[in-house]
Amino acid sequence: MPPSLSELTRTFAQIGCLSFGGPAAQIALMHRVVLDERKWVSEADYLRALSFCMLLPGPEAMQLATWIGWRLHGTLGGLIAGGLFVLPGALVVLALSLIYAAVGDVPIVAALFTGIQAAVIAIVIEAMIRVSRRALKSREAYVIAAAAFVALFFLKLPFPLIILAAGIWGFLRTRPAPHKAPPPPAALSRSLRAAAIWTAIWLLPLAALIALAPARLAEIGIFFSKLAVLTFGGAYAVLAWMAQEVVEVKGWLTLPQMIDGLGLAETTPGPLILVNQFVGHMAAHQAGGWTLGLAGAAVTLWMTFIPCFLFIFAGAPFIERLTHMPRLSGALAAITAAVVGVIANLSLWFALHVLFAAVPEAQIGPLHLTWPEPGSLRPLPALLAILAGLALLWRHWPLTLVLALSAAGSALATLL
Repeated sequence: MPPSLSELTRTFAQIGCLSFGGPAAQIALMHRVVLDERKWVSEADYLRALSFCMLLPGPEAMQLATWIGWRLHGTLGGLIAGGLFVLPGALVVLALSLIYAAVGDVPIVAALFTGIQAAVIAIVIEAMIRVSRRALKSREAYVIAAAAFVALFFLKLPFPLIILAAGIWGFLRTRPAPHKAPPPPAALSRSLRAAAIWTAIWLLPLAALIALAPARLAEIGIFFSKLAVLTFGGAYAVLAWMAQEVVEVKGWLTLPQMIDGLGLAETTPGPLILVNQFVGHMAAHQAGGWTLGLAGAAVTLWMTFIPCFLFIFAGAPFIERLTHMPRLSGALAAITAAVVGVIANLSLWFALHVLFAAVPEAQIGPLHLTWPEPGSLRPLPALLAILAGLALLWRHWPLTLVLALSAAGSALATLL
């Protein structure tokens, strides 16, 4: 018997407040609460839905929560479950963003964030190791990962091109599925209707922003709409490209601010992609103060998460069919392998810019060579990054504890 709407609301409000630790921990938490304790869906359906969500761009844990709500109470249930999964973390990130924008230039606050930046290096390396264990199971996967790293770090090719190329390669390398009967007209009609409605909900506000809103809000809306359909492999996969765009191309944030945002998002419940909200808030705040900053955060959330509802409500009727399509699985496997190279690029890029004060770049033909000046090494962040790496990778301490200790160590060293 499905739960009442009030019970569904209470359950996902609780899950949203406790969803720390990244997608693996969040998916495990939902499994325990929804399957083991309440038995609202079957194990087979849960795993099929999880496989489907992993095929999609965007945060798979939030999309899985949306599917559970949809399965139990239709569109309203999906909105409640998916919305409450994100809302607690979004409120915390917004509060931290407002505080950061107000006091980010105080020396002791800057020292705290120096420690967070150092810990972020270890966090991203841990993410790369975790993804590589899942993705690199063949020689071809290693080649794809290495090619993605070279294409990004040495050739500076666009991230969307890397993901597209990997997906096409995996799709073409996999045998097609046997022909299946077409879906029933009722399911197809319902899916097309949901796709049309949610595409309009997503993109009509963007059109209004472009026509009527300040230029910065329109730019934020366009940027995060594009990002929403490229976030395969989790937030880490797009962070380097996002950082490059907002720091080097658009000039919305500095690189330390970008890394600080990632550190803040790591400490909050909800999907890590909430780092987008920090970026959108800071980009708008620096263009027009706190009121425009609030609008920037709202636009970012809309453009990041409305597509998740679109993908689930339009695709959920076909989950069983889609999860049994070998070519889609092959495309996803190749993209996941490429994500390892993408995160390796992110790890090295962050490390160079956090640990060294001067990181010049030279171009030799098509190659872009980035090499730090050894004399510009920053000893404190280097020491903190090593300690954070030992704590995370060797001792397996909780992420929030490592971030807190690294920030406190940096502040103490600065005071002394």
